[in-house]
Amino acid sequence: MSDLYPLGEPYAQGLLEVGDGNEIHWEVSGNPEGKPAVVVHGGPGSGLSAGNRRYFDPERYHLVLFDQRGCGQSRPHAADPATGLAHNTTAHLIADMERLREHLGIDRWLLYGGSWGSTLILAYAQAHPERVSEIVICGVTMTRPEEIDWLYRGVGRLLPGPWEAFRAALPPGEQDGNLVAAYSRLLNSPDDAVRSEAAKSWATWEDAVIAHESLGKPNAYTDRPDDALMAFTRITAHYFAHDAFLKDGQLLRDAGRLAGIPGALIHGRLDLGSPLYTAWSLAKAWPDAELTVIQESGHTGSPAMRQAIFEAIERFATPEPGRREQ
Repeated sequence: MSDLYPLGEPYAQGLLEVGDGNEIHWEVSGNPEGKPAVVVHGGPGSGLSAGNRRYFDPERYHLVLFDQRGCGQSRPHAADPATGLAHNTTAHLIADMERLREHLGIDRWLLYGGSWGSTLILAYAQAHPERVSEIVICGVTMTRPEEIDWLYRGVGRLLPGPWEAFRAALPPGEQDGNLVAAYSRLLNSPDDAVRSEAAKSWATWEDAVIAHESLGKPNAYTDRPDDALMAFTRITAHYFAHDAFLKDGQLLRDAGRLAGIPGALIHGRLDLGSPLYTAWSLAKAWPDAELTVIQESGHTGSPAMRQAIFEAIERFATPEPGRREQ
């Protein structure tokens, strides 16, 4: 594949007060006069990955990375059980992105992200389409109830042993109900040991799904530092127990609000956790988006997926002939 750009370093960073006692960490790199773009990380609760800078030409892009509420270097951190999650919802994250855009003096920006990041991208773009120039998504999700049920129950038919262990880690009375909501309760327990065991069991299941994909890597989640793992599991379970704080099918139903925004949807055919059907359905509802299916890739990507992401971001760095940047 083509060589990605050097990693580089941010030329500015800080903490932005976003209300409810929260501050989100942000950093900017590249060319201050370049095309604005923002990377929306996954999870929820995973925190930013500096490696994403390598997709963006530092001469042509003005790149923003940030940590969503409760994770990464944002404060307060969700690893602390005293950090409440009542003010950590999709609507709050959309508002945070708008506040950050205004704080940095950006008019419109390209949105890039994957997995949970794609859900937040779509929700933000549908709320503020006039602020979005293009969208690049890999590993498309819309976090609908059916997608959550698939990831934490349905895919267990392919991985019966790991799924049974995931289920068995819950109290007996909760093993036949809403597993995600049950885990969310454990991850908010006042008992440190209960929270720790729940986080490990959740991450072990996530690892099983990823590791069994084509090119999947073992221990992608359980190898995280304790604080990062706790924030990730606690925030993820919180969002998924509430169906991402979205109405069922909302992002697909409102895809028409993306009309006129060019999009690149890049998805692995062998993605166990997020089957291709989600990306295919979104592409049908959003005529300005082009779906690229990566044959050998799962949710964690592949060289071919990285190449497709790189090419899409390169393509959008320069306006198409006849298309005026507003």
